[in-house]
Amino acid sequence: DFATPRAILTGHDYEITCATICAELGLVISGSKEGPCLLHSMNGDLLRTLEGPETLAGPENCLRPKLIQASREGHCVIYYENGLFCVFSVNGRLQATMETNDKIK
Repeated sequence: DFATPRAILTGHDYEITCATICAELGLVISGSKEGPCLLHSMNGDLLRTLEGPETLAGPENCLRPKLIQASREGHCVIYYENGLFCVFSVNGRLQATMETNDKIK
């Protein structure tokens, strides 16, 4: 048997650097090299764009997502290369931010 894709997700202009799947909610969240992060259904429909805050020293803070994790409760945590964490709801609303100088891997 040959595996076939369930859906093809589109919307990014640059290479994908991180992604996560939340099977409980039927969501796929992905981030690209020059941002933003996109929220898709598992059927391939683009639902939302998750953009970080522009008020924290300019939009360059949220251009390079490095890690993404989603929860069953409908929260998405995104860690950006410059040490910024952002928490979003699955509705695309930014709920919290935090900066750190630690190297997260």
